[in-house]
Amino acid sequence: MVNKKIKNYGYTSYRWLSNLLDPSHLIHSISGYIKYIKDMRHYSKMDGAEEIKFTDTYPCLHDNISSTPFEAHYFYQDLWTFKKIYDTKVKHHIDVGSNIGLISFLTTITKVTFIDIRPLIAQLKNFESKEGSILSMPYEDDSVKSISSLHVAEHIGLGRYGDPLDPDGTKKAALELQRVLAPGGNLFFSLPIGKPRLMFNAHRIHSTTQILDYFSDLKLVELSGIDDEGNFIENIKPEYLDSCDYGCGLFWFKK
Repeated sequence: MVNKKIKNYGYTSYRWLSNLLDPSHLIHSISGYIKYIKDMRHYSKMDGAEEIKFTDTYPCLHDNISSTPFEAHYFYQDLWTFKKIYDTKVKHHIDVGSNIGLISFLTTITKVTFIDIRPLIAQLKNFESKEGSILSMPYEDDSVKSISSLHVAEHIGLGRYGDPLDPDGTKKAALELQRVLAPGGNLFFSLPIGKPRLMFNAHRIHSTTQILDYFSDLKLVELSGIDDEGNFIENIKPEYLDSCDYGCGLFWFKK
């Protein structure tokens, strides 16, 4: 019982202190705490108010904003990919390491197999998860009719997710996706596009030309993307995103 109380106080103290650990939010956090304490005192005096124990306090200081925030790359790429897969009416789709939110939605329209070095343990209809790597997928050459890998390949070879270090990681991932894609099959692929550089060990940023070279055996059907301002633009020219600091290229390839 004593240990549980200590843990509860520890968790609560961390929740209070964590808001002060980010210097970029320090001033906002201090003003947020002033409002938080005022609101808590005011709430406690209201008729029907529940008891507020210290260990049950959970200061949320950064949600009182004028618009709903979202991560533009993932928001738009998942929408773009879902629509493409829906339109193809494919009966079985393979995904390699993409956002699991997209995976859950895809299971409503087709059977989905999710490949990742960290299996997704989820109970869903039309879903299976296989442990595997984008560098060595459990499929024969030219065997997969529909495959996606979104915001994944830029991480390969940097060790961030426990994978081996390899400067050619992204290129090798592209070659493996090409290997398993069936003739006439569709590949939906995304990663950061802009001025090429390595942000160790988070990700690499590539130029559009680099990616087209990596997938030289495939036909580019469509290139869309998200620019630095978070604007989603469909059917862009190959050079459109190359001046970005951290854009996102959405590539639809066909073999």
